[in-house]
Amino acid sequence: MQIQVHTDKNVTVSNGMVQRIEAELEAALSHFSEQITRVEVHLGDENAGRSGGSDKRCMIETRSAGEQPVAVTYHAASVGEACSGAIHKLTALVRSKHGRSSDHKGGDSIRHLEVREGLS
Repeated sequence: MQIQVHTDKNVTVSNGMVQRIEAELEAALSHFSEQITRVEVHLGDENAGRSGGSDKRCMIETRSAGEQPVAVTYHAASVGEACSGAIHKLTALVRSKHGRSSDHKGGDSIRHLEVREGLS
């Protein structure tokens, strides 16, 4: 799983923050690392440096082999809060999406099991 972090011209992020974001994503998406090929994080300041409420934006997009991309966006007062919120939102969405493809009504399918005669 490849992770890329991008920022707009109004946001400056330290290498430590980038590493923290990558580590959080790897931990949150570890169960799906075989399906997800790439994760892109886009950080932005929608007020261009002016003070304001929830003006920091974190948009995260995941790409899985053979599937449409999945994206979430989260706004907060700081870049860290926006990233944490987006990662939480993305984790729930990916669990829902990938969970549905592997789970059948909450459990494993029994259709592949052999039928044995003589059980009473």
